[in-house]
Amino acid sequence: MLWNASNLTGYAIEATDGSIGSVVDFLFDDREWTIRWLVVDTGIWLSGRKVLLPPQAVATPEVPQRAIPANVTMQQVKDSPEIDTDAPVSRHHEGSLYGHYGWEPYWVGYPPVGAGLAPIPQPVETTPPITGEDEADEGDPHLRSTGEVTGYYIRAKDGDIGHVEEFLIDSDNWTIRYIVVDTRNWWPGKKVLIAPRAVTSVDWAEETVDVELTRDQVKNAPEYDPTQAVSRLYEERYHGYYGYPRYW
Repeated sequence: MLWNASNLTGYAIEATDGSIGSVVDFLFDDREWTIRWLVVDTGIWLSGRKVLLPPQAVATPEVPQRAIPANVTMQQVKDSPEIDTDAPVSRHHEGSLYGHYGWEPYWVGYPPVGAGLAPIPQPVETTPPITGEDEADEGDPHLRSTGEVTGYYIRAKDGDIGHVEEFLIDSDNWTIRYIVVDTRNWWPGKKVLIAPRAVTSVDWAEETVDVELTRDQVKNAPEYDPTQAVSRLYEERYHGYYGYPRYW
């Protein structure tokens, strides 16, 4: 199922023994466009401390309750390594979190995201992969937040087409399927979808996203209605128009 990232913001994270806070952001890998961490504000429980949970820890969001179940305990969250979520998160920090929760990290490839809730974790020793000197202690340049990238300008091959307004997240595997682009300064009143596979580069300094599409390609694509959920029929038309392989 596809979710607006902004709609999931505010969803409560329900541990096995109580609520630990609410979702305030998502950290994703800009190479694979996969959600790596949910940023959770613990509110008054831990005096506003923010914690990170990997997608392996959570189940499908529950709409009526506006909640996301998580297979961790409140004590495990309380005892987790403290990380400044407003600063770049290093691979070393990620490794310490995975070690605390007892899951092998995503760079090892287990457990698979979307396979359901992982077992209640037990602490294990997790060593970050060997990289360049001091690289493991530096912020991962490919790990960015959806909140940060919202507002970045989208540049087609022949000019600007708008700015990032939203992300559509697939909760089956916590992948960003589409970027919602507001084209008000180019095509008033329209919003379009850009698949991450069309992105050629992201410039964090200039706050821009370059795509391998022309403005005409974007303008002639199947029309996107932001008031309606993206249907499989629409996705078939969209992927057929751009010649993209289906992901389903």
